[in-house]
Amino acid sequence: RYSLTEEQVNAWGWRLPFLFSLLLAPLLYHVVNQTEESKLWSERAEDKQAEEIVRENEGNSRPAVLDLLASPFRRRQLAGMVGILSAVTSSFYILFLWTPVYLSELRGIMAQADADAMNFIVVGTYIVFLLISGKTSDTFEHRTDLVRIGLPGIIVGCPTMFGMFESESWWGILLGQLQFAACLSMIQGSMAAFEVELWMDDPSLSFTGVAIGHNVTATLFGGTMPLMATFLYYVAADLVQDEDGPFVESLLPRLLPGFYISILGIISFTCVHLIKHPHDVRTAGPQLRAAVEEENKKFKAAMKAKKKKQKAVGGQLQSSGM
Repeated sequence: RYSLTEEQVNAWGWRLPFLFSLLLAPLLYHVVNQTEESKLWSERAEDKQAEEIVRENEGNSRPAVLDLLASPFRRRQLAGMVGILSAVTSSFYILFLWTPVYLSELRGIMAQADADAMNFIVVGTYIVFLLISGKTSDTFEHRTDLVRIGLPGIIVGCPTMFGMFESESWWGILLGQLQFAACLSMIQGSMAAFEVELWMDDPSLSFTGVAIGHNVTATLFGGTMPLMATFLYYVAADLVQDEDGPFVESLLPRLLPGFYISILGIISFTCVHLIKHPHDVRTAGPQLRAAVEEENKKFKAAMKAKKKKQKAVGGQLQSSGM
């Protein structure tokens, strides 16, 4: 936007960042290719393959999503995952996608080029925050501990960010975004591992659980965030301009998009106590322990049936050979 005209940006300039991202593909491929799987995850993957063999032998062709929803414990895990991710995905979209539009086109506080440049700075700093938070999450006994720290920050930080936008100060606007990005990184830095760990007690459905929980949340909350935030902006604008209303030239209506994130943050904070990690089950109540033990019994029974069938087939082969 600094080097091209508005017509050039709209015609073809907007493609340049996407073309630049292609340069990162070889680097990312190298990093992923050189990364080893953890021993625990490799064992779970082997268990998943064994479970698939059992399913085939038993003629169980029911989709994995139905198995996922058949268990009260799994439904509870899925609902908790969606609830926790609702604030995370919405916060990500409102900070890195909608905020530049809000500052430049909706509020007119700064030019589009300046808003995009500031967004570039915030994103770069956020990446550093993510690395630090990811490393920090490994030092906690449970990753949910850092999530519990970050969520109150999101609840308070998003309205604070919109309040600092009203200062119309370049430094104030930048610091407002950075403090919110720091709170978001506490959750996002450990979220990839958090999502996988959430389902590692059930290897046959781990991939299904992560895929459904993550994508449903991204669609329902992340995908609709620009629509909700824009709607709340126009509601705020009407309240501020209403000469007969109580909010004439008031700061409070301008915080409405931030309060929406705060509500989702409260829901997420509640859902943190709804889900249980596999290593937390031993400290949970008797009903939850019984539910997980029942799932494990089913898996072990299927494995025993598989071995028994293999022995029977082996005995038949020996008899045929004799």
